[in-house]
Amino acid sequence: MSGSSQQQNLVLIKELEVILDSCVLELTPVDEVWPNLFIGNVAVAQNRKTLCKLGITHILNAAHSKQGSIGDQSFYGNACVYSGIAAEDSDHFDLSQHFQPAADFIHKGLKSKDGKVLVHCIMGVSRSATLVLVYLMMKKCLSLKDALRHVVQKRAIYPNRNFLSLLLKLDEQLTQRRRLCPLL
Repeated sequence: MSGSSQQQNLVLIKELEVILDSCVLELTPVDEVWPNLFIGNVAVAQNRKTLCKLGITHILNAAHSKQGSIGDQSFYGNACVYSGIAAEDSDHFDLSQHFQPAADFIHKGLKSKDGKVLVHCIMGVSRSATLVLVYLMMKKCLSLKDALRHVVQKRAIYPNRNFLSLLLKLDEQLTQRRRLCPLL
């Protein structure tokens, strides 16, 4: 990235952070942020009773194989369909390689009979929130800012700046694609 595009990116990221900072909610273990789509922390994901009460049918773990984040299909048995992404909440991890598979998994889960999807990481603030935003952008055609505004009304989230930068890139690509093919 050139110096000027880095500057521009930082300005855009700061605009997104203003939206994130507008959230007045306290961080809770789990919140429904879209119909039948939940963001939660690892404790919720590992509590079978809570999952059953919420009616969760699909779990996307954005902190798969991280310390303290047990979870795989055998842990959930037939109760839930599980998918794990070994993502790092860092300023260098390329989460964008998982955008399409994550959006597809969430979409398929919500389309299934009585489908309810939990997306979680450790805290339910950065990695999982980013993947839910990706779903809203890719499958529900929301702009990044609209997706952010929607989710912060339901849950306290705060994707790291690296993830915000990747989301900006995705937003740009999706906007361009819609311009080229307005019927998509």
